Amino acid sequence: MPIIDSVSVAVCEVPLDRVTSFSTRTVSSRHYGLVKVRSRDGHEGIGFCYVGSRAGGILKSAVELLLGPLLIGQESLRTEGLWQTLYQEALLQGRAGTVMRGVSILDTALWDLNARSAGLPLHDYLGSNERDSVPAYASGGYYLEGKSPADLGNELAGYVAQGFRAVKMKTGRLSPSEEEARIAAARDAIGPAVLLMLDANNAWSDLPTAMDYMRRFEAYDPYWIEEPFSPDAIDLHARLAARTSVTVATGEIEVGRWRFRELVDSGGAEILQADAAVCGGISEWRKIAAYADCRGVTVSPHWFHDLHAPLVAATTNARFVEFFTDDQVLNFRRLINHQLELRAGRVVLRQSPGLGFTFDEQAVARAGGQWTRIA
Repeated sequence: MPIIDSVSVAVCEVPLDRVTSFSTRTVSSRHYGLVKVRSRDGHEGIGFCYVGSRAGGILKSAVELLLGPLLIGQESLRTEGLWQTLYQEALLQGRAGTVMRGVSILDTALWDLNARSAGLPLHDYLGSNERDSVPAYASGGYYLEGKSPADLGNELAGYVAQGFRAVKMKTGRLSPSEEEARIAAARDAIGPAVLLMLDANNAWSDLPTAMDYMRRFEAYDPYWIEEPFSPDAIDLHARLAARTSVTVATGEIEVGRWRFRELVDSGGAEILQADAAVCGGISEWRKIAAYADCRGVTVSPHWFHDLHAPLVAATTNARFVEFFTDDQVLNFRRLINHQLELRAGRVVLRQSPGLGFTFDEQAVARAGGQWTRIA
C-alpha cells in the first residue's frame, strides 16, 4: 500500500513571447502551480494548474500551509477519502478558485502516483474506452495586434492542413459587425465540413447583447458558443441556449459536481468543459462527467491536453481534447519533458505509467520555480 512520504510545491511564471488578448483581458505571462507527491516506496505523481497572470504564490501557500500536510502518512489509494479531507479543510478558505485548484492538483498527483505504482498508463488505470488516441480540436484564433480577419482565416486553415476536423477561435472582443467579419473569414478559410467553435471568454453581461452577436454568428454554423457569460450567470446561459440554434458550452472555471449539476439541470449547457485542474481534480471530474452522461450531455475538457487526453480516453461521453499546436499560449509545455504527439487530428496517448511525463526541472528553475517540501 503506497504511503505518502512528502508533498512538494512550486510556482512558475512563464512569459508569453507575444502579448495576447482574449475578449475581456490581455495576458503577457502565465503563472503555473506545480506539485509532486512522493510515496515511501519511491514512486512520484505530479499535478499542475494555471493560476492566472499574477499572484501565483496564493496557490503555493494553500498547498504548503493548508492542504499538503493533510496527506503526509496517508495511503495514496484512498483517493475518495483524501479528497473529502482536502475539500472539508478548504471550505472556509476557498471551495472555489485558487484553493480548489490546490485540491485539484493534489488529487491529480494522487491518481498519477497510483497509476505509476501500478505500472499502468493513466487512461488504462482509470478504465480506458480508447487505447491509442483520442479526437482533438485545434485551439487558437486569439487577438494579436495587427491580426486581420484574413490572417485569422489563414491560421485556422493551417490547423485543418495539419489534419484537424475541428478548430476554435476567440470572439466577443470587437463589435458585432467586426466579429462577424472574423467568423466569416474563418468559415470561408476552413470550408463547410470542419467544425468551428467560438469562445467568448465571458464577454457578455446581458441577453440582448449576446443575441445581437449570436444572430450574426448563426449563419456560419458554429458548433458551439463557449463561455458567453460569467460562470455565475447560470440563468443567462440557460436563457441564451433557449434562444439560439448554437449549442452552449461552458464550465472551464466552474468547480464541484454541485455547480455542474445546477448548470446541466437548468439547461445552461449541452457541452461541459470541466477542467480537472480547476474543478476538484480527477476524482471530481469523473463525477461531473458521469452525471453529464446520465443527462445526455457531452464533455470536452478545457486546456491542458497533457492532463485531459487520458481522461477523455477513459470517458464514453467525452468528445474532444482541446489541443494547442505550439507553446505560444499554452506555454506550460515548456515546463515538461515529453510532448504529446498528434496524428490526423487525434492526440496519441502516452503508454508509459501514469501521465507519462514529468517536469523539466531545469525549465522549472528558469521560470522561477523553487520547490518547498512538506514531510
